[in-house]
Amino acid sequence: MVRSLRRSTLPGAAALGCLLLLTACGHGGPAPSDASPTPVRAARAPALLPVPRGEGSEAPDDFNGDGHRDLLLDDLVKAQSHADDAGIGIVYGSSRGLVPGTRQLLTPKRYAAPADGQSPAVFETEATCDLDGDGFTDLVVTTDPPYDGHLSYLRGPFTRKGAPREAAAPLASPGEAPTGPAADVNRDGYDDLVVRASAGPGKAYVVLGGPDGPTRTGATLPAGTDVALGALGRGKALDAAVATASGTALRHDLPTAIPGTPSTLDTTAPTLHAADLDGDGLSELITADSGVRLLPGSATGPTTKGSVTLNPASKGAPQILAAADFDGDGRADLVLRTVRGETTDTVEIHPGAAKAALVTPKPSLTFSTSQFLPRP
Repeated sequence: MVRSLRRSTLPGAAALGCLLLLTACGHGGPAPSDASPTPVRAARAPALLPVPRGEGSEAPDDFNGDGHRDLLLDDLVKAQSHADDAGIGIVYGSSRGLVPGTRQLLTPKRYAAPADGQSPAVFETEATCDLDGDGFTDLVVTTDPPYDGHLSYLRGPFTRKGAPREAAAPLASPGEAPTGPAADVNRDGYDDLVVRASAGPGKAYVVLGGPDGPTRTGATLPAGTDVALGALGRGKALDAAVATASGTALRHDLPTAIPGTPSTLDTTAPTLHAADLDGDGLSELITADSGVRLLPGSATGPTTKGSVTLNPASKGAPQILAAADFDGDGRADLVLRTVRGETTDTVEIHPGAAKAALVTPKPSLTFSTSQFLPRP
């Protein structure tokens, strides 16, 4: 099965058909005019600032190449219930962390390329990566319509116009539903994939990358609803945590993991993240259900002993948007979003802390994704 390659209309963008259909990438410059806040939110939204242009960096999720990580917001509130999706928002980072005033809205109408003569109504983020090695992160999205669901592997580096070096033959895959971000689990310099046997809960497999692409099937992961990768044990490679109905299953040292019964944590949640919140080199496990729970990392893996329950400042069921270092202090920060209906939400950033709390209980920054809504 092969997905067709679509070319982005955003200047300087690259296109990728590996797992996805369309690439749109922000390379700095002024934010588009349709990023202005709505009149209702104008008084509370930060003033719109110009997006700085950097020279390129190796920082992850750095769309403007200034060396600071940016926050991608794939799900924005709507101007009114049942309204169309507004698009994808980017909040740009700085040496002190995220700056809500420095933001950009990517709309399907303005940034998505027509396919078969039809402009997509919506698009969704699938992956972020520097496709052509220029130091600016590229954004890979799927569009609807059209969506043909096929799977292929296109070789980089990519040209500025989005053309890949070559299209490789379709890969034999242990599944059909890639999940989560790519990661170099065995630290050999090549990104690896986690692929589900089918969409929805089910077994997943680690597919190891190499000079010929992701071609080697590695460890088998237990069936579950979510997978988080991180330094969760003593191995030299990354480990996996899998959310299952009976607990959180841990599979250590993925490239050499021996099939069998994995260790299990007595905690259940449909969503998992792993990140080093306290800066000690070991990943904490972050679970989200009706609340957010932080499990400290240790040399033998995350533990429920000393776990921390984080209560968001805003009312509503919390979603974990990101767990990454946005302020450059060596500790991951936790970004949460609470939603109250289709038109109201709050995003809050809790910096990582080298203390038992693991993050600061009080958010250092809050804002709403409504600031991305265009004027009527």
